[in-house]
Amino acid sequence: MIDFSNPNDPIKNIIIPRVEELDETYNDLDPSGEHNYMVVPGLEHKYEDTALVLFNNVCGGYCRFCFRKRLFLDDNDDTINDLSEALEYLKEHKEIKNCLVTGGDPFITGSKKITNFLEELSKIEHLQFIRIGSKMLAFNPFVFLEGDLVERLAKIHQKKKLKIMAHFNHPNEITKDTIKAIEKIRKIGIMIYNQTPIIKGVNDNAKTIVELISKLIEVDVIPYYFFQMRPTAGNYGYSVAINKVLNILQEAFKELPGVFKNIKYTMSHVTGKIEIIGVVEDKIIFKYHRAAKKEDTNKVFMRKNNPTGRWLEEFEEI
Repeated sequence: MIDFSNPNDPIKNIIIPRVEELDETYNDLDPSGEHNYMVVPGLEHKYEDTALVLFNNVCGGYCRFCFRKRLFLDDNDDTINDLSEALEYLKEHKEIKNCLVTGGDPFITGSKKITNFLEELSKIEHLQFIRIGSKMLAFNPFVFLEGDLVERLAKIHQKKKLKIMAHFNHPNEITKDTIKAIEKIRKIGIMIYNQTPIIKGVNDNAKTIVELISKLIEVDVIPYYFFQMRPTAGNYGYSVAINKVLNILQEAFKELPGVFKNIKYTMSHVTGKIEIIGVVEDKIIFKYHRAAKKEDTNKVFMRKNNPTGRWLEEFEEI
């Protein structure tokens, strides 16, 4: 998919290492504090009704700006092969209504391992639905087009609703084979949502955002989240100032019908998922979309605007 004759090819910028990764402005491997919410090996419980399972430490490719790159290091202990303790926790905690299975990429391990785990999750009565985070529709759609993965997912979907959280960063990732895979998944009733960070050199302009959203809608994928790049070690050269992102999205939304404008622009902060609403004069407005602490639920707050700020701590409290 990469056009190597183009030095600014967006797919190349997603997957090929860049010298900017040596910049040490960001040096944290877990900027959202996921370790703080690890209740048993392989399972995070940050929000009361939601649990997150780190299914594996392998991916279809290694996005250079990945915020979970710690999973791919030799000393990683966040993912384990035996998730029986995680399953027991989920069974015991009836306040958990949905589970996100991610990693790594759950669909890279082949259909048997992931579908066996999803089958076990589907037996937990208090779970209302299960989400699977995956970039395989972009990296390798043939895992869905070949073999029996989709047929296995269809059987589980009849017992417990499944949702796929896709990661298309640029419209060039939506190829003819990807569209075939999407159609096959949608035919069995599984909804597909998309979420992407705003990435320097990939999608940090209004034209690309318009093309991405339009293409997603065209192929029946729901645009869900735009994320502020997490300040993970090596990611500074991929991040874009929040004020600039707000301007990009504002310009893009001028070109889109109202039905496409329900996408949230958020940051996954250690305290919760914070929606970035906009700038008014010298202040920037935030709102907790999801909060780790109940008292922060739906809280709207302002901070002093910083035109170059890229993360919450770079905006001074008022």
